[in-house]
Amino acid sequence: MTSAAPPQPFRWSLATSAGAGPDRLGALTEGAPPIRLRYLPSLTECAAKVLARSDGADLCFVGRSLDSMYDLLTGAFEGSSWEGRLLRLPVSCTSDRGWTPAMRARFREHLGAAGLDPYALARRKRPVALVDVVFRGNTFDTLHRALAGWIEESREPWPVIRRKLRYVGVTQRGRTSPGHWRWQQDASRPWVRTLPAGHVVNVSLDPGTWSWFGDHQPKVHSSFPAVRWFDEDAAEPWYHPSLPAALAESLALVEAGRTRAVRDDLVRALGREPGFARREVRALAAALRRR
Repeated sequence: MTSAAPPQPFRWSLATSAGAGPDRLGALTEGAPPIRLRYLPSLTECAAKVLARSDGADLCFVGRSLDSMYDLLTGAFEGSSWEGRLLRLPVSCTSDRGWTPAMRARFREHLGAAGLDPYALARRKRPVALVDVVFRGNTFDTLHRALAGWIEESREPWPVIRRKLRYVGVTQRGRTSPGHWRWQQDASRPWVRTLPAGHVVNVSLDPGTWSWFGDHQPKVHSSFPAVRWFDEDAAEPWYHPSLPAALAESLALVEAGRTRAVRDDLVRALGREPGFARREVRALAAALRRR
């Protein structure tokens, strides 16, 4: 366990959290083009499915690809009992090939800062779901390999932790035939079968929106791979030409999440999921209604 979080990419707080108001952005969004959230219905439905298929677990968003889902949900749950249950692990870890011992130790510090160290996982009251866009599944491979090694070294109880840990991959929508390739069913991923059934799941998103989030969308902070984990300026704000557009889009998503219309859409989409019968998922809908 670590006593302090390592330097991580700076990200402005855009919603009220733990009694603290959002950051004042001043003129940082000046010059941004008009924001048109054409993907909002798709994102809202996808976010509801992530909530339902994680069975009401706390959500930990990996990297920055799904910052838009994080922003939408922070707005939707602002002021509710779910505040504080949306976490971030803002690192890029598509591969651990070439990592030095210092990088591996620093990665554990990042996991610990997100509450994902073995000691904390074994004592969690609620499960936690790691959420990311998935193409081949390499990021989840790296994450689970690091966690499994740390858990074994720490001698924390794996039978307890395995019930607390989930993975939710947001994939490109494709064919639904039984023979279609799915990353978690690949024989090269035996770790998937060490978790209970239903703890590694997918949610599909239309290819255009998936590609926007994963490949093209301007981001508020830069990518944070292992080679940057020791940079002296790692935690400094990233001022770049696309920052006004990135911040304006994030703000628009937080504001959209606050609206009754989007929260109602989330509740309706939750109600269409088979998992809605579970108490934890119904509690999500209640929190959105009361908000």
